Amino acid sequence: MGEAVMFPLTFDHHESNSIIPENMNGNDDSWFEEVIDDDLKWSFALNSVLHKVISEYQDIVLLDTKHFGKALVIDGKMQSAESDEFIYHECLIHPPLLSHPNPKAVFIMGGGEGSTAREALKHKSIEKVVMCDIDQEVVAFCREHLTANKEAFCNKKLDLVINDAKIELEERKEKFDIIVGDLADPVEGGPCYQLYTKSFYQEILKPKLNPNGIFVTQAGPAGVFTHQEVFSSIYNTIKQVFKYVVAYTAHVPSFADEWGWVMASDAPFCIEEGEIDKKIRETIKGELLYLDGASFCSLTVLNKMVSSTLKSETHVYTEDNARFIHGQGVGKKLNL
Repeated sequence: MGEAVMFPLTFDHHESNSIIPENMNGNDDSWFEEVIDDDLKWSFALNSVLHKVISEYQDIVLLDTKHFGKALVIDGKMQSAESDEFIYHECLIHPPLLSHPNPKAVFIMGGGEGSTAREALKHKSIEKVVMCDIDQEVVAFCREHLTANKEAFCNKKLDLVINDAKIELEERKEKFDIIVGDLADPVEGGPCYQLYTKSFYQEILKPKLNPNGIFVTQAGPAGVFTHQEVFSSIYNTIKQVFKYVVAYTAHVPSFADEWGWVMASDAPFCIEEGEIDKKIRETIKGELLYLDGASFCSLTVLNKMVSSTLKSETHVYTEDNARFIHGQGVGKKLNL
């Protein structure tokens, strides 16, 4: 998503790219406004700003919205909302874990809010989930304020690490069945864009996968008007590194757009409705709210425009030739 302002406005240019109203009383004048593009905005009414902080890496805000409940906003971009975060996180986690014959070890890059770990820990076969987030402030912030994930943070199978995911993967000796990219969108000056590059995938990430291992990443907006921002490029970059690559999309209401994910492996995927439903019944504790066999198969069927773009995309992410979505991270702002 794009950068954010809020109104009524209180300006503090030194503090944040998001403009936060100092006095919130839940009246009709209190709105969150996200600038998706130069001529496009998305806004919704607020009850209050619950918390805000600027870490070394990111601008973090927790909002209480009237329509979507609690919403986590980082660097002015919606990360998840209480009412529909299950769509994003089920789509991120369950397709790769259900596609793997026997997933036991998962490494999550990012995921500081805890929802991705929560979904991974629903799988009975899982023995260890490493969640590596660079930002201690985000993790502490989410542990305190996002009560839905308290059980996940307390689970003995969770190994919580505060570090750069690139460094952590390089230094770890063990390999993983699933590696998950639950990273912030690539924005100029943000902390994550180098983790979308071909060199990272090829030289650091892929060697840390076990045989039959699967990599999955969130891949940004994937709508008719937005899929060429980063989605098609992330897909094409991953295609340079893995033999089998599957792109899929779903509508996330609080993102005001279709969202994209890319799943990849050197072993072929078997995406069959009946088999997925069988594995959900046998391997997952509890019920999924969004995904079943039929719905996942349908998510992999892209519309003609998006499909054509993915086939013709030539851009490959490198450190010197990256694409960014609208907005900028704290690192960029501090250099202004």
